[in-house]
Amino acid sequence: MAIIGRKTELEALERFIASDSAEFVAVFGRRRVGKTFLIREFFGDKFTFYHTGMANTGMEMQLHSFNASLNHYGTVSYPEATTWFDSFGQLRKLILRSRKKGKKVVFLDEMPWMDTPRSGFLTALEHFWNGWASGQKDILLIVCGSITSWIVDKILNNRGGLHNRVTQQIYLHPFTLSECEAYYKKNHFAMSRREMVENYMIFGGIPYYLSLMQKQLSMAQNVDNLLFASNTPLKNEFQNLYDSLFKKAENHIKIVEALSSKAKGLTRNEIISATKLPNGGGINRVLKELELSGFIRRYRGYGKKIRHSLYQLVDFYTLFYFNFLKDSAFNDEHYWTNFIENARHRAWSGYAFEQVCLSHLSQIKQKLGISGVLTSAYSWISNDKKHGAQIDLLIERNDNVINLCEMKFANEKFTIDKRLDENLRNKRAAFKEETKNRKAVHLTMITTYGVKRNAYWGHIQSEVTVNDLFT
Repeated sequence: MAIIGRKTELEALERFIASDSAEFVAVFGRRRVGKTFLIREFFGDKFTFYHTGMANTGMEMQLHSFNASLNHYGTVSYPEATTWFDSFGQLRKLILRSRKKGKKVVFLDEMPWMDTPRSGFLTALEHFWNGWASGQKDILLIVCGSITSWIVDKILNNRGGLHNRVTQQIYLHPFTLSECEAYYKKNHFAMSRREMVENYMIFGGIPYYLSLMQKQLSMAQNVDNLLFASNTPLKNEFQNLYDSLFKKAENHIKIVEALSSKAKGLTRNEIISATKLPNGGGINRVLKELELSGFIRRYRGYGKKIRHSLYQLVDFYTLFYFNFLKDSAFNDEHYWTNFIENARHRAWSGYAFEQVCLSHLSQIKQKLGISGVLTSAYSWISNDKKHGAQIDLLIERNDNVINLCEMKFANEKFTIDKRLDENLRNKRAAFKEETKNRKAVHLTMITTYGVKRNAYWGHIQSEVTVNDLFT
């Protein structure tokens, strides 16, 4: 198999095959994250039946396409059906005729596209599973889709006949830095770990984007080739990405654009104010869809109640798009190769590096020697506007210690000067005073190459470097 990483997911698929009962598995995650690739590479030619839904087509075309798949995998010819009920009946006959040994693997990819309005698709699926397939010990039904909110609402949280019918689920995350490094090595890329981190800050460990890179080009040249060239393969990626996932995607785009300029995030009311979207259930749905699809996250600051939750943009490609691509201000096809660091770049790189760190918390914990300690991660903003202290990452530990993390992306060893030293100590003092927290607060620096030893270095308790994020 050509699968990079995905150890946990591969082990899960092995268990599903070995199971002595019928399995209904939902696989979901962000578009371009490699869901279809994982299933196809793992099972190869072992599918009893495999079908992919079609985007932007009606029921008649969906049924026509499903019939073509039936005739491809079947040993007899199946006439075109006019209802999903009949189509699933034909699928049942196909499975019964199959001579494959072991689990009969049925893979329905991009299932949300099959569920066209008033088609009766879900009712037919429900009847297929409840009325027959769930009683067959050799059935492994895998359903997949990039419209994560549909998978969650219609399948995982179904309140009708499919309620609690899913036996297993796999949420496929983007590659970690370690998995990205394995991909680069396997494909013979010459790239430093710092470059790998910067690439992650742009593309976010999405396998599809990595697959478009060329090994003979430098990291910067690849960025130019994919994002700034006139004939870039990702020229329309942003609009296509959102249009393929969301109906009336303009509201989703308004929200992520508002969040792209606020590193700490925005409350629901602040989002409404920034986007001018109406206050009602509609915006709740849009926020939920963005969150489930992995574009934003909702989190609470330290000591805050749930009604004060913040929404934060966490999709790396979207963040890069709004900072460097949306306005088409850069006509240089070699912009990333030749760029000169400026305020825009510094603001973006600081935010993006913080998101890299947040997505690798388990690696940070391992470096700090607290992998086995129960922890919670928070941000914190002072209520005292006079000094406006803000901490982007606090790790509260069950051993009565809190790590106050300062994250800095730099081109060399980072130097703590007098001003930053005072700032860090003031943050710690303000946090302890305002929260009345009695736990020990350790200062932790997370940097690219470590911290220079100087008069202020001794004031920090621990260090994490980029190398530690690759664990």
